Amino acid sequence: MSRFLLVVPPLVGHVNPLVGVAAELTARGHHVAWAGVPELVRRLAGPDAPVFPSPASWAEAERPVRPADIRGPEALRFLWERFLVPLADAMADGVREAALAFRPDVVLADQQAPAGALVAERLGVPWATSATTPAEFTDALAAMPRAAAWIDGLLRELRARIGDPAGTADPRFSPRLVLAFTVPELAGPPARGGDAIRWVGPSLGARPSQADFPWEWLDPSRATVLVTLGTANTGAGGRFLAACAEALRARADRLQAVVVDPEGALAARPGSTGAGGALPGPGTGGARPDGDLLALPAVPQLALLRHVGAVVCHAGHNTVVEALGQGLPLVVAPIRDDQPVVAAQVCDAGAGVRVRFGRASAARIGSAVDAVLYDPGHRAAARAVGSALRSAGGAPAAADHLERMAETSRAPGNSENREGPDGADDPDGPEGREAG
Repeated sequence: MSRFLLVVPPLVGHVNPLVGVAAELTARGHHVAWAGVPELVRRLAGPDAPVFPSPASWAEAERPVRPADIRGPEALRFLWERFLVPLADAMADGVREAALAFRPDVVLADQQAPAGALVAERLGVPWATSATTPAEFTDALAAMPRAAAWIDGLLRELRARIGDPAGTADPRFSPRLVLAFTVPELAGPPARGGDAIRWVGPSLGARPSQADFPWEWLDPSRATVLVTLGTANTGAGGRFLAACAEALRARADRLQAVVVDPEGALAARPGSTGAGGALPGPGTGGARPDGDLLALPAVPQLALLRHVGAVVCHAGHNTVVEALGQGLPLVVAPIRDDQPVVAAQVCDAGAGVRVRFGRASAARIGSAVDAVLYDPGHRAAARAVGSALRSAGGAPAAADHLERMAETSRAPGNSENREGPDGADDPDGPEGREAG
């Protein structure tokens, strides 16, 4: 059996896809550990997940609060200077300690946790890439060579601090294996990553969920629309959620709406059942006259998607592939980062309609919802992409690729066959087996 160390940033959307992969590897008898923020990883992967603190908490990563209104080059600079590079520096010691203690056969590093790739490179441990978003495959900065060169410079400086100064591989793209949690039918042909990419589609393994949901509230005589802006956009969506609520309430004769509203932005608006996070009490389910909109701080998204007809979202990659995996068309309102890229992919595939997050009116949102619900072309395209996503294999396919990589790395005579980090030649030795 093999040992796999999963290195993840403190971002829900980058941990969730690996939860299913970790469960699949564990079910096959392999040893899996994580390097990340323990409270986040254990909340998503389960309380017994072995986690090496890297960093120990959100505070130690010094994660800055990004202003809600920054976009474009300013947002890119903030992402790299204020979050990704400081996070990599904060993670490096913890990843190194995890690798020395756990002695993995393969390190699987998220693209936004370059410390995983760079530390593995320095220790001589084979590493693979977890690409939880397709944005890097598009080479979106090809038209901005100065920005691309600036990022390359940041990565060179980072490698000099925590990696092998003689290394040459881009820590966002393993030359051996890049797990892409999407498919070409949605992402299009890659501009970067080449032959190392393996298209595995969404990883939808069982996830622990603390979110309750009043299933009896759903009215089977009306279509249900889910509205969500993901976990990283808290505080940015009050106006947009209000416009969605207005648009969907105007269609209450044929629609119900479930709005994920973590900050209670709709709480003060009249008629929102459960607004502000309160679940409807006993006897409030069914098709009541005021049962048109349910606002909750969180929902069990994977389970709920099986009961909805369309999704309005921020074009976060996980939400997009999870919805399309169910054949659900989307209204996408990208906010920043990779979301415009993902939104363009959805629209190019014909599986959704894009609206402007900062300016969309209730009328525009309502028209977009009508289009994706009632235009058969959008639904047909969503189903076609969904079929490709489901056929890609998900977590089991990802585990297959990782197993083959581990076996190849251990093969006698392989150039990467090694004694282990810092010469540790017994991967099952007694030292440091348990993660913190």
